[in-house]
Amino acid sequence: MEQIIRIGMDTSKHVFQLHGVNASEQPVLRKKLRRKEMQDFFTKLPPTVVAIEACGGSHHWARQLQRLGHEVKMLPPQYVKPYVKRGKNDAADAEALCEAMSRPTMRSVPVKTAEQQAALMLVGMRDRLIRNRTQLANAIRGYSAEFGYTAAKGVRHIVPLLDRIAADETLPDMARDLFAIHAREYVQLQAEIEKVETRLMAWHRADECSRRLAQIPGVGPIGASLLIMKTPAPVLFRSGRDFAAWLGLTPKDHSTAGKVKLGVITRAGDEALRRTLVVGSTSLLQQIRAGRARNASPWLIDMLRRKPPKLVAVALANKIARIAWKMMMTGAVYNSRSAGPAAASAI
Repeated sequence: MEQIIRIGMDTSKHVFQLHGVNASEQPVLRKKLRRKEMQDFFTKLPPTVVAIEACGGSHHWARQLQRLGHEVKMLPPQYVKPYVKRGKNDAADAEALCEAMSRPTMRSVPVKTAEQQAALMLVGMRDRLIRNRTQLANAIRGYSAEFGYTAAKGVRHIVPLLDRIAADETLPDMARDLFAIHAREYVQLQAEIEKVETRLMAWHRADECSRRLAQIPGVGPIGASLLIMKTPAPVLFRSGRDFAAWLGLTPKDHSTAGKVKLGVITRAGDEALRRTLVVGSTSLLQQIRAGRARNASPWLIDMLRRKPPKLVAVALANKIARIAWKMMMTGAVYNSRSAGPAAASAI
């Protein structure tokens, strides 16, 4: 076999398709491997560059190939799609990966360590448990309304609502039993959420950078932990604006013929991280509008007078992202005096 300089590998649960080229960019490898054959094949293969489409399981295979001496490039799926020729199959995907990797301006995704993936698993589990709690709380509210019971907004009112229902002996026995099942499930979910959040807070306190980021108004421990866990190396971004664009907090560009036309935010990047920053910004704006915030930024007050609150929340989240990137890059501590609009525009 000729010397292979680059391999595109399409991954799946059981079958892996390989496409390799030589120094003349001629295909010299088209091979389909089962999962158990992967280790032996790449162990015998001289070190080369392997392109993999970025997904959940690709980080595991990237680490395995790196241990064998290969250089692994993980490409975002949206960057690979334009290189897929007519038809969609594993062989075409592997060839597209190999072709996309040959482009000099192609960007790759950093390979996560097992510890980083464990931390992200912790965050994902918290999100799932909170969604389950919200779903259960909505079901409890819906069923209780059918028997004339209502409660104010917020999860803290669910347990008192269930207690009132349990004390009502006029309800049918079947309804009381079913509400009791809902109550046990809700208490169990709440206990699991508290356990996960305790571990998340322990992770936050153990990370020096996360503690610094939590000092930014509108971030907090959860937002700071997400920024550290989900953000690749800050040096990969040329500026704070590039980081905000990666998060999807910058406007879409529809410019043509020298005419600049910007639209809504792109919503690219990690949805959970972007949502957390916007929710934190919204909470901070609520404090300012209610007059409970100390040393409110004149920039924010002026924005609130001129713009809708939701638009201001996104603008504030953009600014927070830029400040966070600067702090991660320089190791600086948040200073409210230097975080005004002039500082944000310079980041």
